[in-house]
Amino acid sequence: MSTAARFLRAVTLGYDVGTRVVMAMGGITFRNESHRSTHSIAGIFGAGAAAACTAGLDARQMRWMLDYTAQQSSGIAAWQRDTDHIEKAFVFGGMSARGGVTSALVVQIGLERRGRYLFRRRQLLPRLRAGGRPEPARRSARRALRDYADRHQEVDGRLADSGAPRRRRAHPPSVVLSTLATCSASIVRLAPTVAAVVDNRDIPDICLQHMVAVMLLDKTVSFAAAHDKTRMMDAAVLRQRAKVQLVGDPALQQLMPVRVAVVELTLTDGTQLTERVEAVRGTPRNPMSRAEVVDKCHSLTAPVIGADSATKLIETLLTIERVTNIRSLRPLIQRA
Repeated sequence: MSTAARFLRAVTLGYDVGTRVVMAMGGITFRNESHRSTHSIAGIFGAGAAAACTAGLDARQMRWMLDYTAQQSSGIAAWQRDTDHIEKAFVFGGMSARGGVTSALVVQIGLERRGRYLFRRRQLLPRLRAGGRPEPARRSARRALRDYADRHQEVDGRLADSGAPRRRRAHPPSVVLSTLATCSASIVRLAPTVAAVVDNRDIPDICLQHMVAVMLLDKTVSFAAAHDKTRMMDAAVLRQRAKVQLVGDPALQQLMPVRVAVVELTLTDGTQLTERVEAVRGTPRNPMSRAEVVDKCHSLTAPVIGADSATKLIETLLTIERVTNIRSLRPLIQRA
């Protein structure tokens, strides 16, 4: 097997294992009731599985890897209070990657583990699921893993480069885009719990009112615009922002965990336009085209590695199954 094929297998396994572990714990209910960070738990198990696959561990070693990962699995939802998202980056990325790779490495160098790893009375899943009541938790966790065993896992690849609740407003229909300049008022309706995340935040890409104002001016939202904090004080943006009202709609709360947004625009001539956004562009229910994926990737990578390298990198990744040595990608991801 080529290293590129193994890489693809490892990425796929990581997504799959990370998702299954969190769902076995109870999914969003577990997150809401325990206030633990499912993002870090899914991440570390996903990273561990991907690293173990890359290292070529066998089935028995995989079980040991899961046990070492369970020992390191941690995280609390306090990262949500970090307005600069620095702790979020650590929880979602660095911490999870470090722990998962460590689990695979300690098994690879020969640190064996005896016994079972997830379901015993004092181990991870029974302690975290169902309030720590061991027997019901063990049965429900096993059942959850079985239920997801045959289920196809889908991955989001969203078009907009900003906070998840705000993305519901990221891409209005073309008829609206052509008339944004004449907009006199904008109302965005979200579930109250979702609206609380993006209501007048001091980070540009999480602040719904600011992002709508930027779209009213730019007719789109680029990565640069979504992260331009100085523009939050721009007079032209503030004038547009004054037109934006965010409303917490209890009816949309009933649809959670599916996030739905309703956008209402009033134009200067009195015309009213309404759009109900059921699924973010780029999610499985509203997938991006290949051209959109390529455009997004190029817009994000070109400023870092250069336009030519970005183009070549994308072309290579689109045919990665033909790459015999994954290390050949290294020159393509180096800074320009």
